Amino acid sequence: MTAHSVLVVDDDSDIREGLIDLLKSIGCPGVGAANGQKALDYLQHADAEALPCLILLDMMMPIMDGTAFREEQLRDPRLAQIPVIIVSAYRDVQADAERLKAVSYLQKPPKVEELLSVVSAHC
Repeated sequence: MTAHSVLVVDDDSDIREGLIDLLKSIGCPGVGAANGQKALDYLQHADAEALPCLILLDMMMPIMDGTAFREEQLRDPRLAQIPVIIVSAYRDVQADAERLKAVSYLQKPPKVEELLSVVSAHC
């Protein structure tokens, strides 16, 4: 992963792979994780140069949901600096984004233009 990569954390493999394909089409490599625990494991073992420039985070996932992931991420000074965008079908996604100190949020399914805009703002 390059410094301009995006970590996509979503338990729905179709959504996760679709977002990664879209990012790839604009020259922004992506890597996926099926839940918060896998994402955290990936980040904790990544070299500083391999950390993503952005995390797209689903809220509802098995094993470790978006809230638990974000709380753990914020506890680690090395990982806390990576901006997070909440991508969720929850009605109150804005409140979740504010509570979890996310830089932005997108309602599922995200509009391509909105997604590309928030990604380009951070990568």
